[in-house]
Amino acid sequence: MTFSLPLPAQTAQEEFLRHIFVRDQMAEWSKHPLIMEKADGVLYWDIHGKRYLDGIAGIYTVAVGHNNRRVIDAIRQQLDVLHFSPPMHGTNPVAVQLANLLAEVSPPGLSAVKFECGGSEVNEAAIKLARQYHRLTGNPGKYKVLSRYLSWHGSTMGALAASGLKGRKTVNEPLPGGFVKVFPPTCFRCPFGKQYPSCDITCATLVDSVIEMEDPSTVAAIMVEPIGHTGGIIDPPEEYLPLLRKICDKHNILLIFDEVITGFGRTGQMFAAQTFGVTPDVICTGKGMSGGFVPLSAMICQQSIADTFWGPIEENPGFVEGHTWEGGPVACAVGIAMIREILDHDLLGNCRRQGARLRAGYEALAKKYPVIGDIRGKGLFQSIEFCKNVATKEQFPAKPGFGVRVGRRALEHGLLCRFDPHWIALGPALNVTAEQIDEMLAVLDRSMGEILNEGA
Repeated sequence: MTFSLPLPAQTAQEEFLRHIFVRDQMAEWSKHPLIMEKADGVLYWDIHGKRYLDGIAGIYTVAVGHNNRRVIDAIRQQLDVLHFSPPMHGTNPVAVQLANLLAEVSPPGLSAVKFECGGSEVNEAAIKLARQYHRLTGNPGKYKVLSRYLSWHGSTMGALAASGLKGRKTVNEPLPGGFVKVFPPTCFRCPFGKQYPSCDITCATLVDSVIEMEDPSTVAAIMVEPIGHTGGIIDPPEEYLPLLRKICDKHNILLIFDEVITGFGRTGQMFAAQTFGVTPDVICTGKGMSGGFVPLSAMICQQSIADTFWGPIEENPGFVEGHTWEGGPVACAVGIAMIREILDHDLLGNCRRQGARLRAGYEALAKKYPVIGDIRGKGLFQSIEFCKNVATKEQFPAKPGFGVRVGRRALEHGLLCRFDPHWIALGPALNVTAEQIDEMLAVLDRSMGEILNEGA
């Protein structure tokens, strides 16, 4: 038997696409398949040679740009020494080094690390940590996890159960029990019909009431994204996260920050916890930690929590959680190189500077086109929400959706952005330049103008 592989351009033919799943509906996607062949910096080229600006860092993952030589060299050097270590028997020096480095750059007290391979895994680990921690500390009835509607914590069943997107949940139900949802802090469209700041931050204070109704002795954790993504970059009011911290302290509940997207510089600090000045009990991070080079994520928890899992094996089994690829030496070498690249080149500062430029560009577009109702986010993680009538906040029809039309047109013009029916987001690499931000905004400007001229 002989095998032949299709040439790059041939991979767009339907006979070859039949053998792979992608995230979109296959029949629709295969009509105009997007297949990338190479990348460098903040640029992609597809199999036809077309150039694209990577306005979302792959998917908020390629934090230091494509083809970063420092990270590639770290991979090559590690491959020559040790590419895999036995996870059931211990770890390796590179994993220990990365864990210590993470302890240095994380908020104070967060200094114990569990490595995983992706966002879903690491959020699953945090859920297990919360339940096992309370069991070991004499509160075995604490098992429920409070999370938010419009959130996204991952595709595995526990992380999916914690998520709040009906379109991704319903097709997989029934899901595991023990998860309770509350409304997110969507100030522009307050679910309680209130206005900030006279609202008294109902979205946070109501969490305390929900916990009381559920019975605090049954609640293990609150899991939130500091800035939610899938609801349109849900940037909370400044009082929101401090209030959650107080509520958790009051009821002996762990506060878990899902920083799979916001971690590693996305908001202008290493973690969004530092941007907001709130220290959780657990940070779950991934995406930018690996730069898109290899699968890598980490759960970083308070040392006092980790200490709970030390003890006589007859009484304490330790943290019962494990995966084949956790703490792999090649992945951890990437993590070390990524952190050093961010720090050595002040990419946190560049994120803040270019984030301010992006915000100014959004504001200029809002003055030019009277369909931008809200601008949200921080650093290089910002979105605009579209309104048919800004004064009344009336939305465009959901299908096909103004945001989808603009996003698809931007793609035709060579810009990858994150788009939904009612909003669009940009989140390029942390080393993006001012000129590249301006080019992305120019494409967005052109695309919006064209769609409006065609009739929104």
